Amino acid sequence: MGSIPDPGELTEFEQPSFDEFQRQTSLMTSCTLLWKELSDHINSLEQNLMKQSETLKRKIETLDTETKASLDSLKKRELSIEDSVKIALSKVEFSTKAAMRTLTNDVEENPDGEVDNGDGLLQHLKSSCLKMKAKEFWNFVTGKKKEIDLLREKVPAALSECIDPARFVMEAISEVFPVDKRDNDGGSDLAWACVLILESLIPVVVDPVIGKSRMLVTPSMKEQAKEIAETWKKSLEERGGIENVKTPDVHTFLQHLVTFGIVKKEDLEFYRKLVVASAWRKQMPKLAVSLGLGDQMPDMIEELISKGQQLDAVHFTYEVDLVDKFPPVPLLKAYLRDAKKAASSILDDPNNTGRAAQLVARKEQSALRAIIKCIEEYKLEAEFPPENLKKRLEQLEKTKTEKRKPIIVPANKRTRASNGGPMPPAKAGRLTNAYVSSFPAPPPFVRSPSHTQYPAAVPGYPPPPPPAMYGNRSPPTNPYTYSPEAAPLPLPGSYPGAPMNYPAYGGYGNGLAPAYQQAYYR
Repeated sequence: MGSIPDPGELTEFEQPSFDEFQRQTSLMTSCTLLWKELSDHINSLEQNLMKQSETLKRKIETLDTETKASLDSLKKRELSIEDSVKIALSKVEFSTKAAMRTLTNDVEENPDGEVDNGDGLLQHLKSSCLKMKAKEFWNFVTGKKKEIDLLREKVPAALSECIDPARFVMEAISEVFPVDKRDNDGGSDLAWACVLILESLIPVVVDPVIGKSRMLVTPSMKEQAKEIAETWKKSLEERGGIENVKTPDVHTFLQHLVTFGIVKKEDLEFYRKLVVASAWRKQMPKLAVSLGLGDQMPDMIEELISKGQQLDAVHFTYEVDLVDKFPPVPLLKAYLRDAKKAASSILDDPNNTGRAAQLVARKEQSALRAIIKCIEEYKLEAEFPPENLKKRLEQLEKTKTEKRKPIIVPANKRTRASNGGPMPPAKAGRLTNAYVSSFPAPPPFVRSPSHTQYPAAVPGYPPPPPPAMYGNRSPPTNPYTYSPEAAPLPLPGSYPGAPMNYPAYGGYGNGLAPAYQQAYYR
């Protein structure tokens, strides 16, 4: 019989291992954590799939809407072609008859182009447009820069009389755009006229049925406009790139693109550089949007701010309604601080010692005027009151006015008489009895015997030099002799030629006195 085991002792098979227990516990914990991670991952994937599904659904709906709108627009354009062509043909026919009527009647016009009012100016412009005389039209417009507001009002109505307005405008501005063909020696800048005419062409070539989405420009004219744009780009490289081109020329080029609808998507970065380089131009924000740069406006505004052009950045901000992202008041204050820093740098520059104060005042005045105008334009008076700015501007203008006041020359300065008389000697201003008269010198004056005479050793004074009023003629040779009846009275404010009643002085009676007196008054 086998022995009975001790209850206090367990066999190796039955005795649990603590290490095994810990191992299994750790395994269960790991499985639990892994299960939780897998569950979270699956839930995240499901949520992402749902979000992407919703996004895709919205995109599909948007695409369907845009597709439907595009199809409707195309259908509308297709249906409007016939009406637009009829309107265009009727306009061409009307303009042709009007031009023929003008040529037949041979109306006498003012060859100098002088007009008294807006109606006369419009008639002159219409006459050139009806006859398709682009050169005459150009010369008339460029000669009326002082009436630019009136031209901006009347030129569109005149261009509508042209048989082919697009061709007429390109011929009119061809003298200076894309390349200036004039003799540039002293030639004036006529880019303003190019921009005005190109802007005035837009309402003329817009489709009367569907609006700006279609320009009534023939394919041949559009191709010619593209060639002109390419020619300008090549000339830009010859002139040293964007940094060296004039802002008015850039404005003309960009307006040309917008007017004829020849903007290229592949050139958007090039357009962006041109706009930023000429951002101070008033029309640049609108042109940027018309060129398709609306999506890049935030980056352009930040670039302008980094360059210290906060004022220009404010105009761009309002054009695309980014006032919340770029508040205008801090930008204006930063612009004012930068202007003051620039003025201080001018004062510290040793090369501007002579005119530093004038340059500083001018720069500060320009900055103050620009900020005040911007505040008034965008109604920012509540956030940035302009009263202090206006007071400072008035103070600078008052200081400038006081500096311009004429300086009154004292009477004892050595100034030549207005009648061309001789200049007095240098020491005359320091003598008690020296006097420079503005009247012609009187004839020699001989004292009356009743007055005290000089000592016998002193001879009579020689006659003074002849006055300038004799011109090239010889002065009188014989001096006037004294007589009590005909003695000339001294002119008011003048003295006789010789000193009067000098007191006796040390050696006046010796032989040196005559020589001194003669040398002084000779």
